[in-house]
Formats: sequence, C-alpha cells, structure tokens
Amino acid sequence: MEQLLPVMMLKGLILLPNQEVKLELNNKISKTVVSLAIKDYNRKVIVITPKNQVEETPEVNDLPLIGVACKIKSRIELPNGNVRLTIKGIERVKILSFNNDEENEDVLNATVAKLELPKIDEVENGALIKKLKELTDQYVKNSKHITNSIINTIKTIDDLGRLTDMICSFMPMPFMKKLDYVLEYNPLYRAKNLLKDIKVELEVLKLDEKLEQDLQNTLEESQKEFILKEKVHILEKELGVDKDSNKDYYLEKLEKLNLPKGTYKKIANEIRKLEYTTEISPENAMIRNYLDTILSLPWQKEDFQNNNIEDIRNKLDNSHYGLKEIKERILEYVALKNNNPDIISPIICLVGPPGVGKTSIARNIAYALNRKFYKISVGGLNDSAELVGHRRTYMGSAPGKIIQGLRKCGSKNPLFLIDEIDKIVVNGKDDASSALLEILDKEQNKEFVDNYIEEAFDLSKVFFIMTANSIDDIPRALLDRLEIINLPSYTIMEKVEIAKKYLMPKILQENKIDNKIISISDEMLTYLTQAYTNEAGVRELYRELEKLFRKLVVLGKINERTKISKIRLKEYLGIPKYQRYENKRNEYVGRVNALGITGNGGLVIPIEATLFEGKGNFIITGMLGKVMEESTSVSLSYIKAHQKDYGLIDFFFNLKDIHIHFLEGALKKDGPSAGVAITTTILSLLLNKKVPSNIAFTGEMSLNGEILKVGGIKNKIIGAYNNGIKKIYIPYNNELDLEEVPDKIKEDIDIILIKNYQEIYEELFI
Repeated sequence: MEQLLPVMMLKGLILLPNQEVKLELNNKISKTVVSLAIKDYNRKVIVITPKNQVEETPEVNDLPLIGVACKIKSRIELPNGNVRLTIKGIERVKILSFNNDEENEDVLNATVAKLELPKIDEVENGALIKKLKELTDQYVKNSKHITNSIINTIKTIDDLGRLTDMICSFMPMPFMKKLDYVLEYNPLYRAKNLLKDIKVELEVLKLDEKLEQDLQNTLEESQKEFILKEKVHILEKELGVDKDSNKDYYLEKLEKLNLPKGTYKKIANEIRKLEYTTEISPENAMIRNYLDTILSLPWQKEDFQNNNIEDIRNKLDNSHYGLKEIKERILEYVALKNNNPDIISPIICLVGPPGVGKTSIARNIAYALNRKFYKISVGGLNDSAELVGHRRTYMGSAPGKIIQGLRKCGSKNPLFLIDEIDKIVVNGKDDASSALLEILDKEQNKEFVDNYIEEAFDLSKVFFIMTANSIDDIPRALLDRLEIINLPSYTIMEKVEIAKKYLMPKILQENKIDNKIISISDEMLTYLTQAYTNEAGVRELYRELEKLFRKLVVLGKINERTKISKIRLKEYLGIPKYQRYENKRNEYVGRVNALGITGNGGLVIPIEATLFEGKGNFIITGMLGKVMEESTSVSLSYIKAHQKDYGLIDFFFNLKDIHIHFLEGALKKDGPSAGVAITTTILSLLLNKKVPSNIAFTGEMSLNGEILKVGGIKNKIIGAYNNGIKKIYIPYNNELDLEEVPDKIKEDIDIILIKNYQEIYEELFI
C-alpha cells in the first residue's frame, strides 16, 4: 500500500527501525517538515540520510531509495527558537518517487511503499539469531563502554531483522558502514555482515587489552624515571637553575608550527636533551642556538603575493627605464600564477655589464610582487658551507646563507638575489657552485637540507634571481638550470632618458633641491654622458650628476635659476675625461676597428699591424687568449692561400715579419669574432690602403673565407654606436639578431651583412 510522507534529511546521524533518538532542529525547512507531519500526516515522516555528507543541497537523483518511516513522539519549542524532537524509527520502506509539497515548495515529499522481504529458511534464521546473540554477549562483556542491560534486551528478540537493527544501534561502526546497514533491507545479508563486523571488533578489543597492559608496564617504568627527574629538578631549584621555563617556551613554539611528523619528533628530542644539560655547559648553548634557529624558520608562513598585473607593470616601469624582456617575463609569471596558483617560480639569471640595473630591478621586482627581498653575494665564494651551513659537530657552527635569509625574511616565499654567480670559485676541493645546483634545481629544492638544520625545507616557493656579467664564466652545470635574460648596454639616448627620468629626480629628492631651479638640456646631458663617462651602464653618470649638484649646492646656485652649459660643466666637473670617437682616432695603413664584448658591455678595439724585414715571423700582442691567437693564424693562412687573388704575387712572406697588436692592452681578449677585422688589418698593411676609422668589423673567419656567426651582436652594435662608428660589417647569419637592436641605432649606422670575405675586399680595397 502506497502512502505520501514528508521527507526529513539527517546529516551525520543514523536512525534505525525501533531506535529512538532526541534531536534539536534549527533548520527552517526541518521545522516546517515537522509541523506538516504533525498537522497532516499523523506525526509520520520518512527519514533519509544522504550518502554525500558534504553536499549542502543534494540532488533528488543522488538520494537513496530506501528510508526509515518514523513517528514523532514529542515536540518542544525552545526559548532560542530551536525545536527539540523525540523521534522513533518504525520500519524500512521503499521510496517510489520524490516530489515537492504543493503548499510549500521547499518541502520534499516521498511516495513510499512497504518492502517485500524475502523468505528465510527457519533453520538458517535460528542459527543466525543464536550466533548473533552469542557474539554480542561476548562483545558486551569485554567492552568497557556498553552496559550489560543490553544483553537482557537482546535475549527477548527472536526476529532476525529487529535483532540486527538493535545490535547495529550500539555497535561502534564508521558512519558510512552504519548507513549501509540502514540501506540493506534484507535481514539475512545484514546478519551475515554483522557477524563479520562483531568478530573484527572482538579482535580489536583483544588488541586494546594487550596495548593497555603494555602501556601499564611502560608507565611503571616511566613513573620511576619521573620520580628521579623530580629529585633532579628539586636539586636544580636549590642551585638556582630552572629549566622548565625554557622547555615550556620551546614546546609552545613547536606546537604552533604544524611541522611534519619526522621534523616534529627530532625537535622534541632536542628539547628533551636540553633538560639533561646544565646552563654552563657548551652543549646547552649549542642546543639552544639550534632550537632558536629551527623554531624561528617560516615553515608554513607565506606572504600574500601581489597578482595585479597592471599594478606590477606600473611599479616596474616607474622604477626602471627599458629592460623590456625581464619586465615581460615577470608579468608572464604573474599571469600564469593567477591561472595556476601552484606554479613554481622561474629561476632567472640576468646577464649584463655593470650598472645596467640588474640588482636594482631584482629589488623592485620583489617590491612589485609584495615579496621580501634578500641578497646573497657569491662573488669569490669558495666554501659551500657558506650556502648550505656547517654541521653542528663544530663549535661556532651556523646555518648557511639560504636558511639565514629565510629566517630574516620570516617568509618561505621571498625573492632571493644571488649576485655575481659568474665569479663563484670553482675548484676540485670544495666546489661552491655544486651547492647551488640543489638550491636552484626545481626537482630537488623542495627538500633542501641545510647541514646545520638537518631537516628538509621546501625552497620551491622562493623566487630566485641570479646576476652575472658574462655568461661564459657561469659554470656549465649551473647554467643548465637557469633561464638567461640579457640586459644589454645602454645607448647614449637611453642614458640621457634615464638621467632625466630617474637619476636626476632621485638626486634632487635626496638632497631636497627644487627641480625647477636647475635646468639641464638634452644636449648638455648628451655632452656630459659622452665627455665624462665611458661605460655600459649609468653608475658613472650617476656619480657625475651627484658631483655636479654638490658643486651647485656649495656655490649657492640652488637659490637662483641656473642653466647648465659646457663652460659650467668644465668648471664644476673638470676637463672632459673622454673625447668623441671621431676626434681621437686617426686613419693609418694597417689599422682597423674590431668589435668586442666584455663584462662592461660592447666596445671598439683597434687592431694595428706593421711590417718589417725578417724571416717570416708572425708576432701577436695585446693580452690575447688562445682562441684569438688561432684566429690570427687562420687569417694569415687565408691571405697566403689567396695571395694571387689579392694582388700579392710579388710579396714574400718568408722575408718579412708581421706584428699585429690589439690596443686596450690591459684588457684581456679572447674569442673567434675578430677574424674578419684581423684579415682586414693584414690586407690594409700589405696593400698599403687605409680603412676609414668610422668602420668596424665582427665575424669569425674560416680558411675558405666564409664569415661565420658570432654572439653578442646587440651589445657590440650599441658599443659601436656609442663610439661614433658609422658602418659595421657583420655575418649574414646574424641577421635575426638585428631585430633586438633599437631602430634609432639601425637608422644611424649602416649595417652590412656578409657571407664571404671577398665581399669586403671588393668594397674596401678595389
């Protein structure tokens, strides 16, 4: 027979047939269901427990099709607005359908019907009842949490279905298992499963009893230890030593950290060790230093990162001119971080000459991202323990710079600047660069272990930025883990813009000088940059501007409107230190300009050659490396092989000595890119033809005259531009590198792409 009943959904509570429970309801819908049941349904409801306890509003399709028809025995309205119910389960019923109540759409009704139970063999039925009562009797007698009165109630029940429900109501089972018993309407299946569960619980009780006995034995031993410790404690108090305060202090800090189990256990052991040492012992000081360090680390603390892309872009643009590539990389990282919060920070290495802003841009990246900033300089570092700490067995041991930085920042996601990694010492005894591998490798730094801390610390949240002047000096294994971003030299125009927008406002603000009083035109800034500085970056320019404003303050010029001219620059800064390129170099036979690149950026290196009587010797000077010496040999061999093509039939190399000298003698030079310039120098000498001083060359030479691709084209061209070069010959295969060169430079310099040296010969010497 079908009937319609309102549905009451209970979360976290199981109600079985013949079981009576008391409930306190504060849910509006549940209160409405109770009122409808009392008014229209003879105090009856259908109770359903959803399987998904997390879902706030489960779908009808997710509800079980077995429920318990219940009777509301009493209802009391409480002063706080809640309703207290006494409700009793009657029987399991089958749910045919769900539908909303006509008067109240929030109330769910269910059409239910009586379950047809399968027939059970009387012998099997009797055997199951007997076995259930027997096992239940054993369980109740062994359990300390269930009263014996339940046994008397169970003895009076001869119905298998009712018996299983009664036993389920007091057995300690997981919530989902008990729910399975509610939804299983066949008493035979319930009985068989219940037998298995009771046997399991009996074994658990036996194990609990054994553990209890073992614990008792342990307590007897520990009680003895406790008494001895108390005696020691009393003696220490008499001596004026109270260690409980230290112990409680460290334990309190330890509990707040939420550490991994292994780390927690280790620190707890160290705190216990502290009890056994006296205040005056060296070991006591070592343990306390260790605890102070490890408990002050930011194991779980992170700073909230700024993820506003526009705000970050504005902050970076306001602090630095240009540096487009690094700024875009940071914005890309933030965009990806917004899409996937678990993404790991990139390991970036900024490579460029001094003064271009590597350190300062890193500091401002930290500011823009709202991360703490910490700088570690590894230039000249030759001890890996400086990075990964000293072992605690040594007196005066301490954690490495990485752990020190994390402790100082108080956050596990700061920005670390590791400065000058190209100057780190690499040797066979103690390679500090190898220690950086674990720190920077994304696959390893999640479990970085400092020798002092001796516990794994997650470095994957740290944003690492490296700096280097030359990529060639970075250890190969380390370079493989870095994302290289080149910061090229600044052009004269860029330096003028930086001076106007960043350097001068900073100096004026620091010295509280009115920026409307002093007037410096772009022309004067350009002259100052060219005449008083010669660098890739702007440090020297900053110092000269500081000097200029200091002179103005001393002379009292900041109180009157002052316009800076060449005469005033000479008066305040002295005579110009550098001359314009076109005025300082004369043209000679056998003199050619090569383009080079150093840690200070691109530069022009003049090459000179001279010829005199001799025996065919070939002399090379100018502090050259082995690769450059080989380049000169390649150039000479190429010219000898093409002697007829270049009109040198009557020249006898075995009767002359050729001396090639690279100017800027104090500067170490190496690499193959001077091959074209060396060949041109020798031909200029032998053919007695001058090469214009405003032309420069770069490119590697092959023995067949092919011009091979070289590196650093952007920096070389900027260096040439800053030195007044008007025409440059570069390898044809470097054409794509020209896309990185500013358009203004490409407009002012004639850049010629060449594939074979014959093209240069035809243009310059024919």
